[in-house]
Formats: sequence, C-alpha cells, structure tokens
Amino acid sequence: MYRLECKCMLKKEDKFILGEGRKKILELVSETGSIKEAAKEMGMSYRHAWGIIKKIEEGAGKEIVVSKRGGEKGGGTRLSKFGEQLLEIYKEMKKEHRGDVYLNPALTVDGIIEKDGEILLIKRKKDPFKDKYALPGGFVEYKEKVESAVTREIEEETGLKTEVKELIGVYSERGRDPRGHTVSVVYSLGVKGGPISSGSDAKEAKYFPKYELPELAFDHKKIIKDYLLLSRD
Repeated sequence: MYRLECKCMLKKEDKFILGEGRKKILELVSETGSIKEAAKEMGMSYRHAWGIIKKIEEGAGKEIVVSKRGGEKGGGTRLSKFGEQLLEIYKEMKKEHRGDVYLNPALTVDGIIEKDGEILLIKRKKDPFKDKYALPGGFVEYKEKVESAVTREIEEETGLKTEVKELIGVYSERGRDPRGHTVSVVYSLGVKGGPISSGSDAKEAKYFPKYELPELAFDHKKIIKDYLLLSRD
C-alpha cells in the first residue's frame, strides 16, 4: 500500500488562490476574529498577513474578510460568507484527494450490437490501435453506472441511441490494453434510434458480417467469439 502526499492548491483560471499556508491564515482569522492575532500565530507581521489576504481576494475576485471598527464590543475581523465558502471548498477538495492510494484497474465498457447477422464496429481514431476496428465503448466516468456508460459511449461514437439487453461478460486479463490494466464490462444492446454517424474517438462506424470480421483491437475478437457462443444457446 502506498500513501500519496500532494501539495494541494486551489486555483481559478490558473490564478493561485489557496494553499496550506493561506488556508491556515483564514482559519486563524475565523478562530481569533483578528488578522493581527492570526499573523502572530503564524509567526509573521500583520502587514504580511494582510498582503496575503489581499492576494486571495484578487485571485478570487471577491471580498474574503469583513472588518468591524470600534463599538461597545470593540472591532474585529471575520471571514465573509464567500470566504467561509472558499475555505470549505478547499477542505472538501483536499479531503477527496487525501489518504491511502490503491493501485486499481480502470473500469471500461464495450457494447455489442447485432443487426441482420452483422455486428457494429468502429474504426479507432487514436492510439492505441489507431485505424483498427473495435467494439464501441470507453471508460466509465466517476459516479456513472456502467449501463449508462455503455449507452453514452455508443451514442458518442456511433450516433445510435441504444438500450442494454444482456450482460455478456467481464474481461480483466492483464495486457488486454497497452495503456494499463483495464476491466471491461461487456453488454449486448438493442438500437432505439438514430442514424449511424462516427464521432468522438471513431473515424467511422459500420456493420460487418459476424463471421467475416476485420482485424480487431484489444481482446475484442475473444469477446465477440464468446458472444457468438452465447447467442447460439
């Protein structure tokens, strides 16, 4: 098991807004109600701390702190509503990227569409296997269901709207993808509508007789062979 140690930075349009040091200053201003006290805790001058806060405001384009002068209860400084939100955003983003890192395979999907004894294939536009034919498919996005991923990828690559019919299998053998270890969930699908049109990572999309297929990328020859065996049952 490995632990990933990252230097976290919050940016807006390539402008640096928050890092660990700036985050600490804002936390101390919120806790103490004073830039002066926050600077003292950080071991820096008031002028330096105030300069850092102004840089945060310039980068974010909004007021980060609100100061109150005098009065019966005395003056003080607090974070603005936006300042509190910005601090919370940074903490949540850091939380998502912190912790132990496990070397996991990437999750992908592939779809088999058969029509009148022919199977739909796409010609790959990019490496790996540029200009080779393959089943339409791709990577599953974060928080996306695999069933949604396969219909999305097929529509992006072929223009067709589809629906999942049956799970064909899960393919996870090492070396099946030269980019790294991938696990593919493969479905058969039916077409609901839309003309065929290539797009995304596909140069073209067309049907081929299922027993006269061109040279295929990845392990798609094996996948289609398994599908044909299942479809005979």
